[in-house]
Amino acid sequence: MPLDLITIPCLTDNYAYLIRDRATGQTALVDVPEAAPVLAALAANGWRLDKIFLTHHHDDHVQGTDELVKATGAEVYGALADVHRLPPLTRALAEGCEVTVGETIGQVMDVSGHTIGDIAFWFPSARLAFTADSLMAGGCGRLFEGTPATMWASLSNLAALPEDTLICSGHEYTTSNLRFAATIEPDNAALQDRIAQVASTRAAGVATVPSLLSQELATNPFLRAKLPHIKASLGLTAASDAEAFAALRARKDTF
Repeated sequence: MPLDLITIPCLTDNYAYLIRDRATGQTALVDVPEAAPVLAALAANGWRLDKIFLTHHHDDHVQGTDELVKATGAEVYGALADVHRLPPLTRALAEGCEVTVGETIGQVMDVSGHTIGDIAFWFPSARLAFTADSLMAGGCGRLFEGTPATMWASLSNLAALPEDTLICSGHEYTTSNLRFAATIEPDNAALQDRIAQVASTRAAGVATVPSLLSQELATNPFLRAKLPHIKASLGLTAASDAEAFAALRARKDTF
């Protein structure tokens, strides 16, 4: 893999991600819930931070940015649609833009739904997708600003990435997400296996992210809303895929 990856726990249940291009040593960070753990990880590895990629404007993903920029001089990249509520940007991005970490090229995806202007960063050669609060391990983010149709389209685009992609999401919500998933598909053997695996992982104090997209496709109900048996379980056999997704999200919101 052309990139080294470090998952950094932050705040109560957030994650930030350091990625370093092996060919050049250039290093980037995805999201800044807080600066101190990032600075500690950089120091421990002897890395210099060059770039910061922000996925969306929520405080728990950006609030450490100013402190980190002062400490490192890193450039800051974020969504053009969100520029009015992000920290000051070096470069504003939109769907289809490219970003680089050394020699490794990433693509910007508009994944609006959780917020309007939410973006993900997809690095094809490294099989890494940084999805923050859009596609999450076992779930997806609440729809604070977007419609169900918007979020379903965003998730469908992420679901179309290669199945060996690692999904680097923004929170340690996996246990509760899978608990909900089991109410939708109690007979899903892959889901039951994943629940047991996650319980063991968390008991050992280890992060449950990143997760493989193939695992999400097999166990995450929000990527499986189009399946006939999911629609039937919701009593929505004639519903569109987006309508079934909306029903799932509404159930999760009150779970």
